[in-house]
Amino acid sequence: MTDIVRRNAAQHPDVAVIGRKIGGTWQDVTSVQFLAEVRAAAKGLIASGVQPGDRVGLMSRTRYEWTLLDFAIWSAGAITVPVYETSSAEQIQWILGDSGAVAILVESDAHAAAVASVRGTVTLPDGVLAKGRALVEEHEGGAVPAPRREHGETVDVTGLDWPAGVPDGGRHGFTPAHRAALDAALPALAARIAPHLTGRTLVLGNEELMYAPLRLATTLEESGADVAYSTTTRSPVLAVDDPGYAIRTRLVFPAHDDPADGPGDRYAYNVAGGGFDTVVVVVDSAGDTPALRAPGGLLDRVAAHTARVVVVVLPSYVPACASVPERPAMPLPEPLRGPAFSSYAPDEVGWLLQDLSDVSLEAPTEEREEAIQSGGAHYAESLPVEYQPSERYQELFHAALDTSAQRIARAVGVVTETVLAERPGRSPVLVSLARAGTPVGVLMRRWAQHRHGVALPHYAVSIVRGRGIDATALRWLAAHHDPADVVFVDGWTGKGAITRELTAAVREFEESGGAVGFDPEIAVLADPGSCVRTYGTREDFLIPSACLNSTVSGLISRTVLRADLVGPDDFHGAKFYRELADADVSGTFVDTVAGRFDDVADAVDLAVKELLGSDREPTWEGWAAVERISEEYGIHDVNLVKPGVGETTRVLLRRVPWKILARAGAGADLDHVRLLAEQRGVPVEIVDELPYSCVGLIHPRFTRGATGADGRAVTAP
Repeated sequence: MTDIVRRNAAQHPDVAVIGRKIGGTWQDVTSVQFLAEVRAAAKGLIASGVQPGDRVGLMSRTRYEWTLLDFAIWSAGAITVPVYETSSAEQIQWILGDSGAVAILVESDAHAAAVASVRGTVTLPDGVLAKGRALVEEHEGGAVPAPRREHGETVDVTGLDWPAGVPDGGRHGFTPAHRAALDAALPALAARIAPHLTGRTLVLGNEELMYAPLRLATTLEESGADVAYSTTTRSPVLAVDDPGYAIRTRLVFPAHDDPADGPGDRYAYNVAGGGFDTVVVVVDSAGDTPALRAPGGLLDRVAAHTARVVVVVLPSYVPACASVPERPAMPLPEPLRGPAFSSYAPDEVGWLLQDLSDVSLEAPTEEREEAIQSGGAHYAESLPVEYQPSERYQELFHAALDTSAQRIARAVGVVTETVLAERPGRSPVLVSLARAGTPVGVLMRRWAQHRHGVALPHYAVSIVRGRGIDATALRWLAAHHDPADVVFVDGWTGKGAITRELTAAVREFEESGGAVGFDPEIAVLADPGSCVRTYGTREDFLIPSACLNSTVSGLISRTVLRADLVGPDDFHGAKFYRELADADVSGTFVDTVAGRFDDVADAVDLAVKELLGSDREPTWEGWAAVERISEEYGIHDVNLVKPGVGETTRVLLRRVPWKILARAGAGADLDHVRLLAEQRGVPVEIVDELPYSCVGLIHPRFTRGATGADGRAVTAP
């Protein structure tokens, strides 16, 4: 692995092999300099105790030091374990534990704190564990003095007038009123016990039943008795009969209070050999069982080492079921609107999101793919670097928009009129799934206003595969609108994963106490996968908004859901890429399509009439096709198969593509797909009878080696 570093230094010593940014200035690093730094870092690792074959974690963004330390780890004979820099504490714990890493190198104090919170290390002196085992073997069982020739007598104290409603201590909650009642009752309680005491006395509590026995002991002591106090425990400690050691003796007996975690040994320390004439054993009524009094039980063990055992039983405290006031509802956040957030006009859409524009969330595509497929991160915890289209690609977008604007306008009209027809007399509330659904929601709102003079409310919310829809956004919608009026909107369907996700998320929201009435049915512009009932078309054609990312979606990023950024009462997050304003075509897209509304009005009316009278039930044929493709190509994971023009485009823009399947004769709808595939070095395979225009396959076994140094995808085997 490190031969290339040494070979470059030997053959091309003065050639710059890498650049690094220092103080805002890029500086070249020659092959000789890089080798020297790698060797120095490797020596440091070896000096720190890293051995050949060890696993060493590396948690950092992609930067010069990552490459340097990666080679240094290999040079030391160890193996690098990459840890994604946005990984949660739980993910870090799993990765380090599963790999058996002996050390981890981190980039920042925050990373160090995250690691420290889940993985601590303790350095023990050589041989300490063996010495400890030998010590236990030497003393185990030898720290109990011989029992008395005769067991002491056992006396039960009855008739205790324990104050009603007073718990035995703070384990149940103890108020000033409880303290006052107990203080008043203690003298009489002690007076009932005192006649049974002789000589030196130990009051012995029972595990967490400590406070009441301690108060009884102090009251008895104040009355003139010679009293000590202790309690039993479930914690084993080695007893050593040595004057300088705290635990001199140990009694072992079985639990007698039917513990929730099952039977087990319990312990009483320094009772045997303590010189006590009387031991007062205090238990509650739940612990006064046959096991307490059985041979080998607590009373039997104690009676072997004292003249008298006095048993005091306190009533078990059962708290009353008091009503707990609900946590005050947190005020719901308000929607974000343009121009402060997004390039859309403020009345076009309200974003039920929080602004994370100042948070660094972007990561290189290859790193994200590796982290996602390895289970080290969820795709919604970071953002891909925004694709900046080439001049040629932008020309393709504008050409595609000119060609397809009328077809898109027709689909917008059909889906909007269908939504209105299905809700006679009501005003639908459009809720687009950010961000692919948002341009469609804007267009549907414009159609309703243009054709019917109706200003439909429109909001954008986040939904995350595997984690559901933003529950805070649903609460906001329910607080401001009738859930029955909400219509979820998306751009297109692929295999229907989001359709299923939304259905499950709405059901979970309702079952957890959320408002009922949300209809999880999605209205989409195009439904090539036959996954929904409400659609503009079931053709798989190019929707130009799928060609680009934020620059056709109001300059808004994908949505983000990460525990350290999004709390239980927060909206999911997203970024507003203000710096991309010069490349923004969001307005151009919706204006161009809306400009064709009048041209398609008659065709829309006819299509809607036919559609409403037809069978629109989903067949889910897209899902079946994806399952077949997944097996045929040896992927065995439907999440790595992205069907349709829109989803294939996303694969090429955001993921690590393996290959593209294109239907024979797909034509100009795939021009941009072919261009992106060419730019990324991804093979395009022509397939007959493909149910979609194209299908994007994500690399099924991605590692860093799946892309070359130029960022191109590997060639499919």
